[in-house]
Amino acid sequence: MFTSHQQGTDDALLDDYSRTVVRVAETVSPSVVNIELGNNGNRAGAGSGFVLTPDGYILTNSHVVRGGGGNASLSVALGDGRRFSAELIGDDPHTDLAVIRVDAPHLHAARLADSATVRVGQVAVAIGNPFGFQTSVTAGVVSALGRSLPSYGGRMLDNVIQTDAALNPGNSGGPLVDSRGQVIGVNTAIISAAQGICFATAINTAKWVAGKLIKEGRVRRSVIGVAGQNVDLPRRFAGKDGPKSGVLVAQITPNSPAYRSALKEGDVIIALDGNPIAGIEDLHRLLTDERVGVRVPVTVFRRTGEQEIV
Repeated sequence: MFTSHQQGTDDALLDDYSRTVVRVAETVSPSVVNIELGNNGNRAGAGSGFVLTPDGYILTNSHVVRGGGGNASLSVALGDGRRFSAELIGDDPHTDLAVIRVDAPHLHAARLADSATVRVGQVAVAIGNPFGFQTSVTAGVVSALGRSLPSYGGRMLDNVIQTDAALNPGNSGGPLVDSRGQVIGVNTAIISAAQGICFATAINTAKWVAGKLIKEGRVRRSVIGVAGQNVDLPRRFAGKDGPKSGVLVAQITPNSPAYRSALKEGDVIIALDGNPIAGIEDLHRLLTDERVGVRVPVTVFRRTGEQEIV
């Protein structure tokens, strides 16, 4: 049985939570856009995105911009109702990310968080345009971190954020944000046979990919053939000046460079070619086209100590 004091405390907590979600929605909604694809005058697809920079760069999903086929036109509706034609700057199916641009100055850019600081259980708010309903908001929590799932490009998408904030068709490409209104991920996928299992690409990955797309129009990379997730190293291994985290090798792709090497599932990668690896983002940054076909040493923690694998 609840006392009046307990009831009052619970009501206050719910009011605080409600005010947080309202504040987040009001802060972020001006940055969220609706993306429509047209083909020969017909609507060929739709999705969400959010403003990355005030000069018109917008981040979304690769599968959103590819949904209408190669000849589809892109248009963007801003939160204030203005519409613009959009140009595809580049897309990366391997991370299911794309950047488009509209010729509209002084846009309201979203604030980006550091997804390395995200914790399981924290508030997560998804904003997008499901089924064409403009700027819909759902709230939940971060259910898990470090998930891996197949991307639309066929590779494993690593270090994905799992949330129970409801996502529906049309939410793809929209932001997943924290209680301060900062973007922690890009909404990308749902498991249709289950309720409350939705996924977002971590914003740290998205920052790096978007930078490459804006600069070069594509992401050129080499691969080692592992699905990984960020992990902290055991305290007994993480010395005062040593690595504190790395990338756990969760799965090795058959017939890949990793498969043909001495890497094993369960290893934690802490360096590549002498460069420290604190997380998936570091690994992606170092796996550039410059290393295609080049053998490089990989430093790992395996069970009881540090090993170098060539």
